[in-house]
Amino acid sequence: MTACGAPVRPELVDAWEYGSQLPTEPQLFALADVLWCPPTVLMGVEPRTLAEHRMARQLSVERLSQLIGMDPARYRTAEAAQQWTGDYRQTKALVDALGLSLRKLIAVMGHNEELAGHLRTAIDGRWKSHVGPVATITTLNKTRVSDALRTMHAEFAEFSERYMGHVVARSADARLKEVAAERSAYLRRLVDHFWELIGDAGEAPPFHTVPTH
Repeated sequence: MTACGAPVRPELVDAWEYGSQLPTEPQLFALADVLWCPPTVLMGVEPRTLAEHRMARQLSVERLSQLIGMDPARYRTAEAAQQWTGDYRQTKALVDALGLSLRKLIAVMGHNEELAGHLRTAIDGRWKSHVGPVATITTLNKTRVSDALRTMHAEFAEFSERYMGHVVARSADARLKEVAAERSAYLRRLVDHFWELIGDAGEAPPFHTVPTH
């Protein structure tokens, strides 16, 4: 740690190992170098927020701000609010710096809740009216979005059909609770399931470099 520019006492390392304290960002980056592992291994989470993606790339706020051409104070505000406010050029630079896919960029920009809201309404109602808004949020083409929403609408309808079937058959309460639990679990994973249905397009970079001749 000292050789990497972040000297610490052995007691502090003990505290990290026992989980009673967390390393600072410089300490986390140095520790990752010392242990020859990505910061995400030490973080113990799959990056979802803007801050987590930045730390996963071992970038300080100042360095990332420099790379994307944004004032550090404005960038810090975006991280704290979990809401990206950069323009097109800055967003493209952010994607390049952090290696973001379309799916991850939507989350970083703070649009997951908005997307989840449309998905919840679409699967339990007139899904076609939500194709446009979802396509706008995700920048995906409407055909791909339409296919995903149609599938999710049908899947969700099946829960109601199964539930009512058990009611009519006067099944035991345990069976009703089982279907209700599956329905709740489905609702909790709406956004993740949407991207699973979208497939490769969600995992691809949102900006494509046009070759020059």
